[in-house]
Amino acid sequence: MKVALGSDHAGYAGKEAAKAVLDRLGIAYEDFGAQSGAESVDYPDYAQAVGEAVVKRQADCGLLFCGTGIGIGIAANKIPGIRAAVVHDVETARLAREHNDANILAMGVRNANSELLPAVIETFLTTTFAGGRHARRIEKIAALEASKPASPLNFHR
Repeated sequence: MKVALGSDHAGYAGKEAAKAVLDRLGIAYEDFGAQSGAESVDYPDYAQAVGEAVVKRQADCGLLFCGTGIGIGIAANKIPGIRAAVVHDVETARLAREHNDANILAMGVRNANSELLPAVIETFLTTTFAGGRHARRIEKIAALEASKPASPLNFHR
């Protein structure tokens, strides 16, 4: 197994903690940045790099970190074939894989319990997709992704 890692500046500490977990588990990874938490960077750049590595099968899955997990997760989900799930604990990590076949974990560092991080990552990496009724739903998500969207919504008035 190989994991793609990425973060913005706010998620840097989470990404670095994830490396320690992966090293302990003997799992290979590629770090797509950020290279520090000191300089402000844009999370879509790292979401794109990790997402493309997963889609191109250069990595089996991805782990992304930002302040809340929300922005980097949204950005990753813009890449066709990515199912990034924002997780907060072991249960959401397990369900993201088991029910949603998530291929990227997105996690917030500002709002997460850092003591849970190793268990959350290990759960995400070791849980398998349950298939069955969930496979039908994943197929519907793929169909949505492939369809041409209706007129864009404008929430900025």
